[in-house]
Amino acid sequence: MKALGRHLVVELYGCDVKILNNAKRLEKIMVRATLKAKATIIDVVFHTFNPHGISGLIVIAESHLAIHTWPEYAFASVDIYTCGDTVDPWKACEYLAKALKAKNTSALEMKRGTLDIAGSDLPHKPKLTPK
Repeated sequence: MKALGRHLVVELYGCDVKILNNAKRLEKIMVRATLKAKATIIDVVFHTFNPHGISGLIVIAESHLAIHTWPEYAFASVDIYTCGDTVDPWKACEYLAKALKAKNTSALEMKRGTLDIAGSDLPHKPKLTPK
């Protein structure tokens, strides 16, 4: 079976609270993580909650990276979903853990869109053939 995408579900514990509650700094870190993974950025949206916490989304040509922070618990959850074989989601994960100064990291990779298709390749954007 081949997969269209890879989805990392990442939990970062014991992070730097000041970073987790600083939208501009967090956005820069997420953008850097995206570029380290060799993904193509399409759009970036971040929102700061009151009294604290941030949610951010980076839409990439290959899917997305999302982060949700709970500074009160020094915790961040991250989704890194990539399609195709040119992006390495683990590079983004490693960078985020280091940049957020996480003391503990938990990450799980899931294959998305597993298909039983003959041949050695599963092209990310094949030609669409009507049925």
